[in-house]
Amino acid sequence: MEEIIKEEVIIRERCCDKKNKCGCGACGGGIYGLAFVGALIYYIQHATSFWVGVLGVLKAMVWPAILIYKLLEFLIK
Repeated sequence: MEEIIKEEVIIRERCCDKKNKCGCGACGGGIYGLAFVGALIYYIQHATSFWVGVLGVLKAMVWPAILIYKLLEFLIK
């Protein structure tokens, strides 16, 4: 048990600076998670059949990548 606690402390020391600001991407993961849930609810509510719902789940997983691609495409033009 003590070994696990020591490993967690070592990992936390690597990820976070002295001001307890995490540099591990935890905030981005939370934002992506909320966006995923929101997109998932949207696509499921608008699904007209089971397979459209399955497609909606897949779309909810990849839409942030498509959004960033379109944003960069818009900014570069």
